[in-house]
Amino acid sequence: MTFRLALFAAAALGLAACGTPRMTTEAPAPEVPVVEAPAPAPEAERAAPEVEQPALAHVASAMDTVRAGRFDNGRMFTLDAPPHDYFRETYGFAPGDDWYERARLGALRFATYCSASFVSETGLILTNHHCARQSVTQASLAAGTDYNEDGFFADGRDEEVLIDDLFVEQLIDIRDVTDEVNTAASTAEDAAARQAAIAAAIQAIEAAGADEDAGTRVQVISLYSGGQYKAYTFKRYDNIRLVFAPETKLGYFGGDPDNFTYPRYSLDFSLFRAVDEAGNPLDIETFFPFEPEGSDTGDLVFVIGNPGSTSRLQTVAELEYRRDVSEPALLNFLQTRERAFGDYVAANPDAPETPELTDTYFSLGNGRKAYTGRVEGLRDDYILARRAAAQRDYQEALRGNAEAQAAYGSVVDDIAANRESALASAGQARAFMAFSPTSPYNGTLVNRALTVVMSSGAPTEAQLLGVTQQPVALQQSLLAARLADFDAHLPAADAQAILVGRSPEDAARAIVQGSALATEAGIRDAMASGADLSQDPAVRMAQIVLPMLQAYGAEQQRLGTELAELQTKLALGRFAVYGTEQPPDATFSLRISDGVVKSYDYNGTMAPTYTTFFGLYDRYYSFCQPSEGVSTDDCSWDLPQRWLDARSRLTLSTPYNFISSNDIIGGNSGSPILNRDLEVVGIAFDGNIESLPGNYIYLDTYNRTVSVDVRAMLESLRSVYGLTWIVDELVD
Repeated sequence: MTFRLALFAAAALGLAACGTPRMTTEAPAPEVPVVEAPAPAPEAERAAPEVEQPALAHVASAMDTVRAGRFDNGRMFTLDAPPHDYFRETYGFAPGDDWYERARLGALRFATYCSASFVSETGLILTNHHCARQSVTQASLAAGTDYNEDGFFADGRDEEVLIDDLFVEQLIDIRDVTDEVNTAASTAEDAAARQAAIAAAIQAIEAAGADEDAGTRVQVISLYSGGQYKAYTFKRYDNIRLVFAPETKLGYFGGDPDNFTYPRYSLDFSLFRAVDEAGNPLDIETFFPFEPEGSDTGDLVFVIGNPGSTSRLQTVAELEYRRDVSEPALLNFLQTRERAFGDYVAANPDAPETPELTDTYFSLGNGRKAYTGRVEGLRDDYILARRAAAQRDYQEALRGNAEAQAAYGSVVDDIAANRESALASAGQARAFMAFSPTSPYNGTLVNRALTVVMSSGAPTEAQLLGVTQQPVALQQSLLAARLADFDAHLPAADAQAILVGRSPEDAARAIVQGSALATEAGIRDAMASGADLSQDPAVRMAQIVLPMLQAYGAEQQRLGTELAELQTKLALGRFAVYGTEQPPDATFSLRISDGVVKSYDYNGTMAPTYTTFFGLYDRYYSFCQPSEGVSTDDCSWDLPQRWLDARSRLTLSTPYNFISSNDIIGGNSGSPILNRDLEVVGIAFDGNIESLPGNYIYLDTYNRTVSVDVRAMLESLRSVYGLTWIVDELVD
């Protein structure tokens, strides 16, 4: 399951969603793509083309004989430049402009971290259960009822619950502004000035296009690492109500053991509704109706959603840096912080803050499993050899264009030199992974201490109390994890300046217990008494750490600016050779991905194209029946009593989850799976374990998108939850 890490990777970590790192002197961070799931599936009389060689296979022959495939860079096409010829040649399918317009208008961004779609003329919105989890937690806290445990289902429109601050966005227009952006940057004297000019031009275009009265905004999307700039105009819907979300036991059925695996039995969907200011359902002209008959093996299907970030156009040197430095460092970060949050949640199951901390714990666990697969993919010699083959093909094609060769011929080598320079500060990159004065993964105490130092030792009480309060025990665990990073990766003298001969655990305990900043009461007492905060142990630590962080950040800022300029040149070189023949990397912008509903070989056998309700109950009875000496209290395949009672009412042969060869990645969670008629046959929620290297290369032999079948959604709503009024609305 793909607990969307957009919140985690982009917001909490302070990382750019795509492209080069978003760096400041206080919060440098390596580029990290959004984590989620890979690929949904297609149908067709003629199946989508297979890759020429098996994926993830270590090849015994020399790696320089490996060839690149046609779609190694993926099949995430933009809707304003779809591959008409490819669709016609491969599937005999040639939709007109009106089809693509309907596809664009029916699809939605769900807040800043997921995809969704309109599925009824009265504003019903379909997305994943895991995308809805924060909203369900919010509704639970307001009602004093644990809807994550019990599920939320309105018995009528008057019982739907408004979710504060939740919004969806609909893409209503796309305009090419490449010339405007490039013209603004054409007189820049150096790389830093060019990047600044580009940023200023983008800001001006976005400001000029905004229309608050109409509820629209403009976002300039960089494609092909700056080879193109498109102004996307979004209509925003701010009044969103929760309609249905199953129990977490169903939405996250199988828990961490089943995450990123297949076969699956997860009911990972939820429903919301867009309403007007008075709470009345909106009249939606373009939506994707449910197809009650679902799909068949071999069907062509489309995923339309917002994939978060991929790195498929990066050079081999960039991927090697990721393999050796940034991705293993992020994986370690995820593992250690997951442990900190998990230990607190397990020890304090009834604490009022536990539901929200549990959301964070799940998100970290999803990221940990995803990045385990990504790191393994980067360490696969075959994958790197295939990326090297694509790079050689590009350089050879570039040499056939004298003008382009003169302008861009050295870029691949220049990027390699930039990444070589970055290796000099690899230790700091590991030590300061996701370190930001506002990151909840630092812990409240660290963020308050940094606030004191950055305010020249004279913060206001409001500034300090404005930092989100976390339980003291959690703060101590998070600080110990960060100090362990310092101890392992900073130069010994720097680490000891912070630890002063103590272990990370002992130092964290002493700092937290001796600091007035760990609690709100301690802050009020310190401010009231006029205490000298510069002598607080947490502040003394921050005084040592911040200059190190700023020095590292300044160097990363320089390298990041240089890399951004080189990536733009690389993109322009690729444009000179390929044009838009290859789709751009994912940028959390709307894409269409084709695929086929089909099986794959795994574990010495064949994966079932569809699972059924039979399998759901089999998992429960196989894993969750207590036996002597074995407790099933925390069984990942447990079912609520409601589902045990409903077993006799269900048609157990109903398709439940299914797989397809669509190309998706983090951000696609909640994307509808649509047939040729733009009817919903499923909803994407995950990828199989073989798809995790998909951030770097798309290989469709084994990559599969895992989706909830539309028939499972309707059968569950009707036979388990008794929500026939929703079923009638969806299939009317």
